[in-house]
Amino acid sequence: MSNTEEYVASVLKTIKRRDPNQSEFHQAVEEVFESVVPVLEENPTYEEHAILERISEPERIIQFRVPWYDDAGKLHVQRGWRVQFNSAIGPYKGGLRFHRTVTESIIKFLGFEQVFKNSLTGLPMGGGKGGSDFDPKGKSNADVMRFCQAFMSELGRHIGQFTDVPAGDIGVGGREIGFMVGQYRRMTNFHGTGVLTGKGIGFGGSLVRPEATGYGTVYFMQAVLKAKGERFKNKTVAISGSGNVAQFAVQKLNQLRAKVVTLSDSSGYIYDSEGIDNEKLDFVFHLKNNRRGRIKEYADKYGVEYHASSRPWEKKVDVALPCATQNELNGSEAQMLVDNGVIAVGEGANMPSTPDAIDIFLKAGVGFGPAKAVNAGGVATSGLEMSQNSLRYSWSFAETDQRLKDIMSNVFSAVADAAKKYGKEGNYVVGANIAGFIKVADAMIAQGQYA
Repeated sequence: MSNTEEYVASVLKTIKRRDPNQSEFHQAVEEVFESVVPVLEENPTYEEHAILERISEPERIIQFRVPWYDDAGKLHVQRGWRVQFNSAIGPYKGGLRFHRTVTESIIKFLGFEQVFKNSLTGLPMGGGKGGSDFDPKGKSNADVMRFCQAFMSELGRHIGQFTDVPAGDIGVGGREIGFMVGQYRRMTNFHGTGVLTGKGIGFGGSLVRPEATGYGTVYFMQAVLKAKGERFKNKTVAISGSGNVAQFAVQKLNQLRAKVVTLSDSSGYIYDSEGIDNEKLDFVFHLKNNRRGRIKEYADKYGVEYHASSRPWEKKVDVALPCATQNELNGSEAQMLVDNGVIAVGEGANMPSTPDAIDIFLKAGVGFGPAKAVNAGGVATSGLEMSQNSLRYSWSFAETDQRLKDIMSNVFSAVADAAKKYGKEGNYVVGANIAGFIKVADAMIAQGQYA
């Protein structure tokens, strides 16, 4: 073990000792640290300035209680968090997640990943994340509104256009963002157009923002396929999830004449061998966004396979896009995909593949796109929304979409170039970690010990 490797191992040991129960956070940090060993060896100044110790420790963690009344007049108390991880290259930027599984470890891992994801976009945005263990699923609009207002009543004092700009994530869509924007405006007597992104078009939102993460996932994976001499046309694609990212990934793939055959939710997955065409996708939009129903209803309506309590990775496909949640694709499932001839896998969700799954894909020569690069389109377009808010101007759908395409093309180039420079050509995991790390680390050094 080299001196640099010993240094990295010692920092990881300290992180795990300090927060022994934060397994998701440990997983995210370990992946980045392992990737940047050659960078540290080439640039001893990073160790001299304790960059690993500083970059893995949030600038601040805010935890707060959120009391709210339901429709029956019963008082509930949830936990809320905002982890403001790193602001070296810009104000904290990252989504809010409302889900019963949210813990401090989840928010920290998401915030840590967000630092490097935002760096890769080339936009001046730091990294942060937040959320609550409140689950909007099954709640009335009035319940969700009261919770969002209570949540913003506390969060509002910690955010601002030039400080911290939250957005949506799992469980936080346009409805929730709208309620929080309204509460922020009521609290501050300030419209706050630039304080939250993912807003409605009528009050400061950006065209393409709803589509951005799904579209960006496809744009990045187009580049991965092109590097392999392939394209999406006539490819069979498995997608997990059925929320925002999955829906718009299907829409873009249909435009590229690929065939998407699966979608899923927490109850199971559907397999449609004929493909989820635009008419069927419209049903999914209505089912998930308006009725908030279960994906099994798709199988009932169209007479296709439904597999309860299962994930879609057992099916033979050319491309797999995990777009649901963290650690949803494990080693045995990765091996099934490889055995069935998968040529590319792109992480539309945050850290959906376990470390052993990633190892299997890389060893098999699969074109693997890591989350911090693949799903950067969402935060990139949030950055474009912030720009439009500052300009008091709105770009057209086509103009915004072209900017998103350009950003994702630049992300791929940065990732591919970094991997090649450090002797890992085609390893986009290493490339994304290195490219994201160097920009943030250099900014921290330039700004002194407190940055």
